[in-house]
Amino acid sequence: MAISIRFTKPTLTRKDMDAVLQTMVDEKIGPGEKKREFVKLFASFVGAKDGIVLRSFVDTLAYSLYALELPEHSTVALSVYSPKIYEYVLKRLGLEIYLTDVDEYGQPSIEDIQNGIESNGVKALILFSPIGSLYKDMSAYRELQIPIIEDVTESLCSSFSDINAGMLGDIVICSFEEDGIISTAGGAIAVSRKDEYTEALKKELEKTKRYNELPDMNASLGIVQLVKIESTIERRREIFKAFQQSLQKGDGKSFLSGNINFNPNGFTFPVVVETRIDEAIEFAQKNGIEVRRSFKDSIGFRYQEKYERYPNAVGPLSRCISFPLYPFLKSTDVDTIEKVLRHIG
Repeated sequence: MAISIRFTKPTLTRKDMDAVLQTMVDEKIGPGEKKREFVKLFASFVGAKDGIVLRSFVDTLAYSLYALELPEHSTVALSVYSPKIYEYVLKRLGLEIYLTDVDEYGQPSIEDIQNGIESNGVKALILFSPIGSLYKDMSAYRELQIPIIEDVTESLCSSFSDINAGMLGDIVICSFEEDGIISTAGGAIAVSRKDEYTEALKKELEKTKRYNELPDMNASLGIVQLVKIESTIERRREIFKAFQQSLQKGDGKSFLSGNINFNPNGFTFPVVVETRIDEAIEFAQKNGIEVRRSFKDSIGFRYQEKYERYPNAVGPLSRCISFPLYPFLKSTDVDTIEKVLRHIG
C-alpha cells in the first residue's frame, strides 16, 4: 500500500503565509524588527530575557558553547539520545564528549554526569529532551554546578507538574526546521535568563551578523506560530491521548513517561515495540503510515549493543519507532493510526 499519511507536515496556515507576504510587501525581508520581535517573544515564552536567532542550528549551538567560555579541550556531557549534529559541532570546536546513559524519563543520568565530572572533568552539559520528554526535577541538575545548554527543539511546551521545557537551561536553544513544533523553514534560537550569556551570545554574533541572522521573512512565520501555540499544542495533545488509549489495547509500550503529572507536547508518538523493529515498520507502512526509527539520527544509534554502558538507553535505541502526530492529521488518518497502534507489538 502506498504511503498516504506522511510522517511530518509543517503546521502552516494561510495566516502564516500572509505574515510572510506582508514582509515582502513592506520590502523588509532581511533581519530587522520581525527578527527582534520573535526573539523577545520566544525568550519571554521560556522565561528568558534575550538572545539571538540565526539561520543555522549548527551556528546557534556553536555560539552557545562559545558563550560558556569553556577552557580549551573541555569535556561536555550529553546523553546517548542526543542528535549526531552535536558531535559534529563539539569536534569542530575542539571539545571532548562524555556520553551518558539516561534515566527513566529519557534524560541524561545525574549519576552518570557526576561520574563524568569526577573522572573526566566534565565542564558543561547539553540537555536534550527527545520526542517530547522532559525532566521531572531541576534541582539535581542544578546541584551539578556546571553550565547547562538546554535544547527544547523536541520538548517545547512539554510540562511536568510545574516544570516547563526551557526552565532549566542557562542557555536555551531551539531549532525551527520543517518538522518542529515551531517552523520558520530553518534557523534556530539561543536565549538566556542570565545577562552574561546574552551579552556573550550577541558579542559572538557581531562577528558574522550580516550573514547569519534569521531574516524577517522567516521570523514572521515564527511569530504567528508562537502566538497561536496554545491551540496548536492542545490539538497535538488531543491526538496524543487518542493514540495513547489505542496503544494500551495492544502490546507496544510508550517511550514517554506515564506519570500523571507529565503532559507531553505531542511532538510525535514514540512506541517501543517488542517484535523486530523492521516488522513493526513494515506493518505500519502496509497500512499507509510513514513511521521512522526514533533514534536513527542520535549519537547512540551506533551503540545499540553497549548494554553494560547504557543499560537504560539501548532498548529504545534499537526498538523505538515514531508515528506521525501533527495538527493537520485528518480524522481518518487518526483512525488509521489508532488501528495500527492497537495491533502493533
